[in-house]
Amino acid sequence: MKKICVFTGGRAEYGLLRPLLIELKNNKNIELQILVSGMHLSSEFGLTYREIEKDGFICNEKVEMVLSSDTPVAISKSMAIGMIGFSEALMRLNPDILVTLGDRYENMSIVTTAWVCRIPVAHIQGGEKTLGAIDDQFRHCITKMSRLHFTATEEYRDRVIQLGEYPENVFNVGALNVDALKKIKILPKAKLEQEINFSFKGKTALVTFHPVTLQKETSGKHFQQLLDAIDSIKDLKIIFTKTLADTDGRVINQMIDDYVSSNEDKSVVFTSMGQLNYISALNYIDVVVGNSSSGIIETPSFKVPTINIGEREKGRIIADNVICVDQSINAIKEGLKKAFSSTFIKSLANMQNPYEKHDTAKNIASILANYNIPNSTGKEFYDLN
Repeated sequence: MKKICVFTGGRAEYGLLRPLLIELKNNKNIELQILVSGMHLSSEFGLTYREIEKDGFICNEKVEMVLSSDTPVAISKSMAIGMIGFSEALMRLNPDILVTLGDRYENMSIVTTAWVCRIPVAHIQGGEKTLGAIDDQFRHCITKMSRLHFTATEEYRDRVIQLGEYPENVFNVGALNVDALKKIKILPKAKLEQEINFSFKGKTALVTFHPVTLQKETSGKHFQQLLDAIDSIKDLKIIFTKTLADTDGRVINQMIDDYVSSNEDKSVVFTSMGQLNYISALNYIDVVVGNSSSGIIETPSFKVPTINIGEREKGRIIADNVICVDQSINAIKEGLKKAFSSTFIKSLANMQNPYEKHDTAKNIASILANYNIPNSTGKEFYDLN
């Protein structure tokens, strides 16, 4: 049996990987291993490894790496601590191939370790651009240490090849999170309202905002601009989902807690909303506001107006439902005005999600199952003409 180890470091990433984990688990020729780390093991971020176990999976290894600080020094130390734990975990698991999704520092840490341990890496969602985050450079570094590549669009596939990867090892399979949407039975509105203690009656917004990690100490200022803008919309009710373990992320999370504490009549907050509740909410919400990849990749499937703020996600392919605005109060206000306009809402009726392809998880699992493991992890550089 081929031993395939899948790494996950946080709630959002696991939600994307879940359909792939199901496919791998059900394949009789594969021994699925799951290596859990990062925010999954932190009480501050909801101890979300429990969601993995609740879904019937086994967390074969748990490697703690998140410190209680979110400074650049703490992030760097977390990466170092992670590499120590990952090296020991990977030696125990001895997988034939490691699968990782995305571009965060947790992924960078384990892929570097796997490269040193001569374990081939399969990378999901390479070739993308997020010019406002340190993740952009991590993503391309991970590409260069990976043997197999699964991209979300043809443009992203071309970029991975441009980085010197052989075309026969780069597959355009679509986005896993979009594939996952089709497999989720959306909760009825009344049931969801009960689950999250929130009413969708009237104007509603889902807000997820992350630090722009290539800028220094701007999180508080930027998030206050967002709060001031949404307060300009009369009777707007808000669902906040907290940010991840990024530099200055705790600044935003504290501001969310303070806001909800002062506005309990119109707002709720979740450290981890859970995939089912989150996806169900996208079906009923009036507008999504923030700067998360979910706002770019998932919301087009629901045709929900989405305001993408500032630089963090700059560079991604943008669907028709996404309104990109500058990082300022007035720009966000104008974005909200457009998002609530009947003309804009009607214009989305026939839009398509550019990240959608059929059977993404199934196709990735099939390629992994049939991949011939090389004797060496070394590889040549593919040169364009």
